[in-house]
Amino acid sequence: MFWKPYTVKCWLKHGRQQRRQLVTTWTPLATAFNSPPFKRLNLTRNEVFEYLLISSRESFPYTMEQGLFGMSELRSHEGFYLMRENASDFTETLIKEATSPERKRKIVQIFDELSDTLCKVADLSEFIRIAHPNAKYMQAAEDACINISSTVEHLNTHKELYSALSRVVQAGDLVPTTEIDHHVAKLFLFDFEQSGIHLKEEERQKVVRLNDYILQLGQKFMHGASQPTAFPRGKVPESIRNYFPSEGDTILVSGLYTSSTNPQAREAAYRVFLYPSMKQEELLSDMIKCRHALARTCGFETYAHRALKASTVEKPEMVEDFIDVLTRELKPRADKDFHTMENMKRRECGNSDVTVAVWDTPYFTSLMKRNALNASADEFLPYFSLGGCMEGLNNLLRSLYGISLQNTLMEPGEAWHSDIYKLSVVHEKEGLLGYIYCDFFERENKPNQDCHFTIRGGKSMPDGSYQLPIVVVMLNLSQPRWTGPTLLTPSRVDNLFHEMGHAMHSMLARTEYQHVTGTRCSTDFAEVPSVLMEYFASDPRVLRTFARHFQTHKPMSESMLQRLCNSKNLFSASETQLQVFYSALDQAYHGDPKNQGSNTTETLRKVQEKHYSLPYVEETAWQLRFSHLVGYGAKYYSYLISKSIASQIWQTYFEKNPFNREAGEKYRREVLAHGGGVPSRNLVANFLNCQLTAESLAKSLIHEIDVNDKKIEELIKV
Repeated sequence: MFWKPYTVKCWLKHGRQQRRQLVTTWTPLATAFNSPPFKRLNLTRNEVFEYLLISSRESFPYTMEQGLFGMSELRSHEGFYLMRENASDFTETLIKEATSPERKRKIVQIFDELSDTLCKVADLSEFIRIAHPNAKYMQAAEDACINISSTVEHLNTHKELYSALSRVVQAGDLVPTTEIDHHVAKLFLFDFEQSGIHLKEEERQKVVRLNDYILQLGQKFMHGASQPTAFPRGKVPESIRNYFPSEGDTILVSGLYTSSTNPQAREAAYRVFLYPSMKQEELLSDMIKCRHALARTCGFETYAHRALKASTVEKPEMVEDFIDVLTRELKPRADKDFHTMENMKRRECGNSDVTVAVWDTPYFTSLMKRNALNASADEFLPYFSLGGCMEGLNNLLRSLYGISLQNTLMEPGEAWHSDIYKLSVVHEKEGLLGYIYCDFFERENKPNQDCHFTIRGGKSMPDGSYQLPIVVVMLNLSQPRWTGPTLLTPSRVDNLFHEMGHAMHSMLARTEYQHVTGTRCSTDFAEVPSVLMEYFASDPRVLRTFARHFQTHKPMSESMLQRLCNSKNLFSASETQLQVFYSALDQAYHGDPKNQGSNTTETLRKVQEKHYSLPYVEETAWQLRFSHLVGYGAKYYSYLISKSIASQIWQTYFEKNPFNREAGEKYRREVLAHGGGVPSRNLVANFLNCQLTAESLAKSLIHEIDVNDKKIEELIKV
């Protein structure tokens, strides 16, 4: 289908006239994000045709359409088939080079090019598979994922390729290498050995079977964890039956109803939703046993030892020490929180004998935050327009790193939907650093999660240039209306800063190898940059730069600002204790089987008694709803470690001045730039100028809780 040039020019001119009417006192970046996204030209030729309802048989001399992410192969969904075939062919070429006795390059360079070739297809396909609204693109992307997975399986069983890498790691390369080369080569070798290629054939086949079975068990467990519980209607007190949907004589409970003002409804939901499921128990128990068998077959003491290799803490023994210190220090502080909640419950119920229970804590935490704010969350909405928040991010990043976020016009067909923004990340001296595609708005069938996707990793190129990173930041915000921009709740602001923290890790990394660029680092370090950004989002000095009414541009009052920032830390001791309990349970399941109970619930009971102040509720099995056990097996502690490290970085470098350019440059140079190219333990220890110990990591969180508690006591006049 072709277009008359003058038709398109007229349409573009009309679009420019419309955009001029939107000019306000906001910056161009803020104005762009505060404008309805469908005003931006980001359509394929077919979509433009459908929009204008015109057609023409005359030839059009210009190519209007690029392809997804500017890749010419992806002008149609069929491009995925070409990309995967090209990747498979080039993979064979690289295998021959890596195994050749006449090899001229470092083995790690060849392996990284292998990784880059496959990741460029796999990462892009994985994102498009879940995010593209067109079924043909989704299917083609899924087929590409399956094809690349097959190629990876082929590599995982290629003994000649493994032997070539193993020889280099053990005896050195044919050409001079660096410490970074050796570190990355060892990471590749460990990835190789995950499939058991270094084992005897019988054991290797066992590893393959176990990995496959664990994957199936995990998928079934996650599905079951989200299913509602059916319960006989007659066994639920009549006074609260109407709180739950029903089918005949059965009620369905699909969650914990934590926001319900009725304590009986909260209790009923907790007991019913978490009622033990024999099927879920079998799935979880089998998964844990298979993981232990896998670890033992691969030569590890436990699955936790296997999972934590090359992590920041390195061994589960350090995680255990970290958890024990936190448990001891948090106990009196969390008990104080629960005592406050208990008093709140007694006042609300008018009964001095009631006690606080596990089903009450989310409700009273939320209630306390609303009381502390002295306003509903909706009253903060006008001060956090999406454009204003993006302007605040831009100002902060310019202050810390000398970079700016520039809204960039996309070519038709470059995005997977018409409401996508493209940001160029530009340094004041170094120029373009990479691209961030912002998929911020909810739409039908889009995953309901806030996350960061790497589409293309950065790496040094042979000609001395740098392969610029491309990432996607996905949120689920409401679409802006003609009456005003998208407005964010305070928690949404935190999420935006968090995900942009991941994106900036990708943008500011300048690694030699893409296998270790940006967020491609140990799990217990990957969250540090994003959690650190939440500290900036909770600082009044930062919020003051952009928290202003979207209509009047009047800044948020100082009182509202202080109440908002302090309210984020209410009951932080009890919330941290809950995370410690979760982490301890995860470690117990993936540790020595001799220390576990007769079933997963017995293990839960033992762990809860030791690490959490509120008692276990009989005939419940909370762990059977804990889907994170699948994806984070033995690594759930990572959030606490990342928060501890981020807290120390904040306290050391940014607490006095969140706009400190010298501190920002040091953080970029010594932390973000390396990605996973330097062991994260060394990276953090060098940056903080101290040895990482369980005691020091725990103490930073405790110190933060104590400091915030003093602010909160002043806030609520306790």
